[in-house]
Amino acid sequence: MRPTPTTATAGQLKVSAAPLDHWHEIVGWTADEGWNPGDGDITSFHATDPAGFFAGRLGDRTVSAVSVVNYSADYAFLGFYLVAPGLRGQGLGLATWRAAVPHAGARTIGLDAVPAQEATYRRAGFLPAHDTLRYTGRPTPGRPPAPDTHPVTAAHLDAIAAYDRRCFPADRREFVARWLTAPGHTARVHLRDGEVTGYGVIRPAHSGYRIGPLFADTPGTAEALFDALTAQLDPADEVSLDIPEPQAAARTLATARGLTPRSHTVRMYTGPVPPADPDRTFGVTSLELG
Repeated sequence: MRPTPTTATAGQLKVSAAPLDHWHEIVGWTADEGWNPGDGDITSFHATDPAGFFAGRLGDRTVSAVSVVNYSADYAFLGFYLVAPGLRGQGLGLATWRAAVPHAGARTIGLDAVPAQEATYRRAGFLPAHDTLRYTGRPTPGRPPAPDTHPVTAAHLDAIAAYDRRCFPADRREFVARWLTAPGHTARVHLRDGEVTGYGVIRPAHSGYRIGPLFADTPGTAEALFDALTAQLDPADEVSLDIPEPQAAARTLATARGLTPRSHTVRMYTGPVPPADPDRTFGVTSLELG
Protein backbone atom coordinates (compact mmCIF):
# COMPACT_ATOMS: atom_id res chain seq x y z
CA MET A 1 0.00 0.00 0.00
CA ARG A 2 1.27 3.45 -0.84
CA PRO A 3 2.04 5.39 2.39
CA THR A 4 -0.09 8.40 3.20
CA PRO A 5 1.52 11.83 2.79
CA THR A 6 1.59 12.26 6.59
CA THR A 7 3.48 9.02 7.16
CA ALA A 8 5.89 9.66 4.32
CA THR A 9 6.68 13.23 5.38
CA ALA A 10 7.12 12.45 9.08
CA GLY A 11 9.27 9.45 8.22
CA GLN A 12 11.67 11.64 6.26
CA LEU A 13 12.12 14.10 9.13
CA LYS A 14 15.59 14.36 10.69
CA VAL A 15 15.65 15.81 14.21
CA SER A 16 18.85 16.90 15.91
CA ALA A 17 20.22 19.53 18.28
CA ALA A 18 20.48 22.81 16.39
CA PRO A 19 23.33 25.31 16.77
CA LEU A 20 22.61 28.92 17.59
CA ASP A 21 22.99 30.20 14.04
CA HIS A 22 20.25 27.82 12.88
CA TRP A 23 17.81 28.99 15.53
CA HIS A 24 17.26 32.53 14.29
CA GLU A 25 14.78 31.25 11.71
CA ILE A 26 12.75 29.69 14.55
CA VAL A 27 12.70 33.02 16.38
CA GLY A 28 11.28 34.55 13.21
CA TRP A 29 8.45 32.02 13.36
CA THR A 30 7.65 33.10 16.94
CA ALA A 31 7.41 36.72 15.80
CA ASP A 32 5.01 35.67 13.04
CA GLU A 33 2.94 33.81 15.64
CA GLY A 34 2.62 36.96 17.77
CA TRP A 35 4.87 35.81 20.61
CA ASN A 36 6.79 39.11 20.44
CA PRO A 37 10.29 37.73 21.11
CA GLY A 38 12.88 39.94 22.73
CA ASP A 39 15.64 41.19 20.45
CA GLY A 40 18.62 38.87 20.88
CA ASP A 41 16.87 36.64 23.44
CA ILE A 42 18.02 33.48 21.72
CA THR A 43 21.70 34.20 22.42
CA SER A 44 21.07 34.02 26.17
CA PHE A 45 18.52 31.21 25.82
CA HIS A 46 20.60 28.87 23.68
CA ALA A 47 23.71 29.06 25.86
CA THR A 48 21.70 27.77 28.84
CA ASP A 49 21.65 24.25 27.36
CA PRO A 50 22.93 24.10 23.75
CA ALA A 51 22.06 20.41 23.50
CA GLY A 52 18.42 21.17 24.31
CA PHE A 53 17.39 23.06 21.17
CA PHE A 54 16.03 20.64 18.57
CA ALA A 55 15.11 21.30 14.95
CA GLY A 56 13.47 18.98 12.45
CA ARG A 57 14.61 19.13 8.85
CA LEU A 58 13.28 17.84 5.57
CA GLY A 59 16.31 17.87 3.32
CA ASP A 60 17.94 21.25 3.88
CA ARG A 61 14.75 22.94 5.09
CA THR A 62 14.00 23.51 8.79
CA VAL A 63 10.35 22.62 9.36
CA SER A 64 9.87 22.06 13.11
CA ALA A 65 11.38 22.94 16.46
CA VAL A 66 11.18 22.45 20.22
CA SER A 67 13.52 23.33 23.08
CA VAL A 68 13.92 21.20 26.20
CA VAL A 69 16.29 23.12 28.46
CA ASN A 70 17.72 21.27 31.45
CA TYR A 71 18.21 23.70 34.32
CA SER A 72 19.16 21.22 37.03
CA ALA A 73 19.04 17.53 37.93
CA ASP A 74 15.35 18.00 38.80
CA TYR A 75 13.91 20.63 36.44
CA ALA A 76 13.63 21.32 32.71
CA PHE A 77 11.56 23.75 30.69
CA LEU A 78 10.01 23.18 27.26
CA GLY A 79 9.41 25.92 24.69
CA PHE A 80 9.54 26.87 21.01
CA TYR A 81 7.23 23.99 20.06
CA LEU A 82 6.48 24.99 16.46
CA VAL A 83 5.97 23.66 12.96
CA ALA A 84 6.46 25.84 9.90
CA PRO A 85 3.20 27.24 8.49
CA GLY A 86 1.88 25.15 5.63
CA LEU A 87 3.30 21.91 7.03
CA ARG A 88 1.15 21.50 10.12
CA GLY A 89 -1.10 18.51 10.67
CA GLN A 90 1.38 16.10 9.09
CA GLY A 91 2.93 14.61 12.23
CA LEU A 92 6.10 16.71 12.10
CA GLY A 93 5.56 18.35 15.48
CA LEU A 94 4.87 15.06 17.24
CA ALA A 95 7.93 13.43 15.69
CA THR A 96 10.08 16.36 16.83
CA TRP A 97 8.57 16.18 20.32
CA ARG A 98 9.31 12.47 20.62
CA ALA A 99 12.91 12.99 19.61
CA ALA A 100 13.49 15.94 21.95
CA VAL A 101 11.64 15.25 25.20
CA PRO A 102 13.91 12.35 26.29
CA HIS A 103 16.64 15.00 26.70
CA ALA A 104 14.92 15.92 30.00
CA GLY A 105 15.31 12.43 31.43
CA ALA A 106 13.39 12.03 34.68
CA ARG A 107 13.22 15.77 35.37
CA THR A 108 9.97 17.59 35.97
CA ILE A 109 9.23 19.58 32.81
CA GLY A 110 7.45 22.94 32.85
CA LEU A 111 5.94 24.81 29.92
CA ASP A 112 3.58 27.66 29.05
CA ALA A 113 0.85 26.35 26.75
CA VAL A 114 -1.33 28.36 24.44
CA PRO A 115 -4.92 27.55 25.47
CA ALA A 116 -5.67 25.75 22.19
CA GLN A 117 -2.95 23.20 22.99
CA GLU A 118 -3.74 22.57 26.66
CA ALA A 119 -5.57 19.33 25.92
CA THR A 120 -2.64 18.11 23.81
CA TYR A 121 -0.23 18.68 26.66
CA ARG A 122 -2.58 16.99 29.12
CA ARG A 123 -2.45 13.87 26.99
CA ALA A 124 1.35 14.04 27.20
CA GLY A 125 1.21 14.02 31.01
CA PHE A 126 1.26 17.74 31.81
CA LEU A 127 -1.09 19.18 34.43
CA PRO A 128 -2.10 22.85 34.67
CA ALA A 129 -0.87 24.93 37.60
CA HIS A 130 -2.14 28.44 36.76
CA ASP A 131 -2.65 30.88 33.90
CA THR A 132 0.00 33.41 32.96
CA LEU A 133 -1.45 36.72 31.77
CA ARG A 134 0.33 39.02 29.35
CA TYR A 135 -0.34 42.67 30.21
CA THR A 136 0.61 45.22 27.55
CA GLY A 137 0.32 48.97 27.21
CA ARG A 138 2.01 52.34 27.25
CA PRO A 139 3.09 52.84 30.86
CA THR A 140 1.70 55.85 32.64
CA PRO A 141 4.37 57.72 34.60
CA GLY A 142 5.01 56.36 38.06
CA ARG A 143 6.98 57.78 40.90
CA PRO A 144 10.52 59.13 40.38
CA PRO A 145 13.15 56.39 40.72
CA ALA A 146 13.46 55.38 44.36
CA PRO A 147 16.86 55.88 46.03
CA ASP A 148 16.97 52.15 46.90
CA THR A 149 16.76 51.20 43.18
CA HIS A 150 20.12 51.01 41.43
CA PRO A 151 21.64 50.10 38.05
CA VAL A 152 23.04 46.58 38.23
CA THR A 153 26.82 46.21 38.31
CA ALA A 154 29.11 43.18 38.39
CA ALA A 155 29.31 43.58 42.17
CA HIS A 156 25.62 42.71 42.44
CA LEU A 157 25.74 39.47 40.45
CA ASP A 158 26.25 36.91 43.23
CA ALA A 159 23.52 38.44 45.41
CA ILE A 160 21.08 38.75 42.48
CA ALA A 161 21.71 35.13 41.45
CA ALA A 162 21.03 33.99 45.00
CA TYR A 163 17.83 36.04 45.08
CA ASP A 164 16.78 34.66 41.70
CA ARG A 165 17.06 31.12 43.08
CA ARG A 166 14.41 31.98 45.66
CA CYS A 167 12.03 32.91 42.85
CA PHE A 168 12.86 30.29 40.21
CA PRO A 169 12.79 26.47 40.51
CA ALA A 170 16.52 26.02 39.78
CA ASP A 171 19.87 27.73 40.16
CA ARG A 172 20.46 29.59 36.88
CA ARG A 173 23.38 31.82 37.80
CA GLU A 174 25.07 31.67 34.40
CA PHE A 175 21.82 32.57 32.63
CA VAL A 176 21.22 35.46 35.04
CA ALA A 177 24.73 36.78 34.36
CA ARG A 178 24.07 36.79 30.61
CA TRP A 179 20.57 38.22 30.99
CA LEU A 180 21.64 41.15 33.15
CA THR A 181 24.33 42.26 30.70
CA ALA A 182 22.96 41.30 27.27
CA PRO A 183 23.01 44.06 24.64
CA GLY A 184 19.97 46.28 24.91
CA HIS A 185 18.99 44.98 28.36
CA THR A 186 18.52 47.40 31.24
CA ALA A 187 18.65 45.86 34.72
CA ARG A 188 17.78 47.39 38.07
CA VAL A 189 18.24 46.02 41.58
CA HIS A 190 16.47 47.10 44.75
CA LEU A 191 18.58 47.14 47.90
CA ARG A 192 17.65 47.58 51.53
CA ASP A 193 20.46 47.77 54.08
CA GLY A 194 22.73 46.34 51.40
CA GLU A 195 20.55 43.27 50.79
CA VAL A 196 18.80 42.49 47.50
CA THR A 197 15.03 42.77 47.87
CA GLY A 198 14.18 42.56 44.18
CA TYR A 199 15.42 42.97 40.64
CA GLY A 200 14.07 43.42 37.14
CA VAL A 201 15.14 43.59 33.50
CA ILE A 202 13.61 45.38 30.51
CA ARG A 203 14.61 44.64 26.93
CA PRO A 204 13.57 45.71 23.41
CA ALA A 205 11.33 43.23 21.62
CA HIS A 206 9.92 42.65 18.15
CA SER A 207 7.22 45.12 19.18
CA GLY A 208 7.90 47.53 22.01
CA TYR A 209 9.61 46.26 25.15
CA ARG A 210 9.27 43.32 27.51
CA ILE A 211 9.94 43.28 31.24
CA GLY A 212 11.11 40.03 32.74
CA PRO A 213 11.85 38.94 35.27
CA LEU A 214 10.30 41.25 37.81
CA PHE A 215 11.00 39.70 41.22
CA ALA A 216 10.43 41.59 44.46
CA ASP A 217 9.79 41.10 48.18
CA THR A 218 6.81 43.44 48.26
CA PRO A 219 4.39 45.21 45.92
CA GLY A 220 6.05 48.52 46.77
CA THR A 221 9.43 47.20 45.71
CA ALA A 222 7.95 45.81 42.48
CA GLU A 223 6.42 49.22 41.75
CA ALA A 224 9.75 50.97 42.33
CA LEU A 225 11.51 48.57 39.99
CA PHE A 226 8.83 48.86 37.30
CA ASP A 227 9.01 52.64 37.43
CA ALA A 228 12.81 52.62 37.24
CA LEU A 229 12.80 50.23 34.29
CA THR A 230 10.28 52.25 32.29
CA ALA A 231 11.45 55.75 33.25
CA GLN A 232 13.50 56.31 30.09
CA LEU A 233 10.97 55.00 27.57
CA ASP A 234 9.32 57.17 24.97
CA PRO A 235 5.64 57.82 25.81
CA ALA A 236 4.64 55.93 22.66
CA ASP A 237 6.52 52.77 23.63
CA GLU A 238 4.48 49.73 24.63
CA VAL A 239 5.62 47.37 27.38
CA SER A 240 4.58 43.77 28.02
CA LEU A 241 4.76 41.93 31.34
CA ASP A 242 3.86 38.24 31.82
CA ILE A 243 2.19 37.80 35.21
CA PRO A 244 1.22 34.57 36.99
CA GLU A 245 -2.54 34.90 37.41
CA PRO A 246 -2.53 34.15 41.18
CA GLN A 247 -0.26 37.17 41.79
CA ALA A 248 -3.01 39.73 42.35
CA ALA A 249 -0.61 42.48 43.46
CA ALA A 250 1.22 42.23 40.13
CA ARG A 251 -2.03 42.57 38.21
CA THR A 252 -2.91 45.61 40.31
CA LEU A 253 0.48 47.15 39.52
CA ALA A 254 0.13 46.53 35.79
CA THR A 255 -3.36 48.03 35.72
CA ALA A 256 -2.27 51.06 37.75
CA ARG A 257 0.49 51.72 35.21
CA GLY A 258 -1.89 51.57 32.24
CA LEU A 259 -1.32 48.00 31.03
CA THR A 260 -4.20 45.71 30.12
CA PRO A 261 -4.42 41.91 29.61
CA ARG A 262 -3.93 40.94 25.96
CA SER A 263 -3.45 37.17 26.03
CA HIS A 264 -2.77 34.27 28.32
CA THR A 265 -1.00 30.94 28.49
CA VAL A 266 -1.34 27.99 30.84
CA ARG A 267 1.64 27.02 33.02
CA MET A 268 1.81 23.23 33.16
CA TYR A 269 4.14 20.65 34.71
CA THR A 270 4.76 16.93 34.44
CA GLY A 271 5.51 16.43 38.12
CA PRO A 272 6.58 18.08 41.37
CA VAL A 273 8.25 21.42 40.89
CA PRO A 274 11.32 22.32 42.95
CA PRO A 275 10.29 25.00 45.44
CA ALA A 276 10.23 28.67 44.52
CA ASP A 277 8.45 31.64 46.07
CA PRO A 278 5.46 32.64 43.91
CA ASP A 279 4.73 35.69 46.06
CA ARG A 280 7.93 37.34 44.81
CA THR A 281 7.13 36.73 41.11
CA PHE A 282 5.57 39.89 39.69
CA GLY A 283 6.67 38.96 36.16
CA VAL A 284 8.24 35.84 34.68
CA THR A 285 11.44 35.99 32.66
CA SER A 286 9.98 34.57 29.46
CA LEU A 287 7.34 32.15 28.21
CA GLU A 288 9.99 30.30 26.20
CA LEU A 289 12.39 29.51 29.05
CA GLY A 290 10.35 29.98 32.22
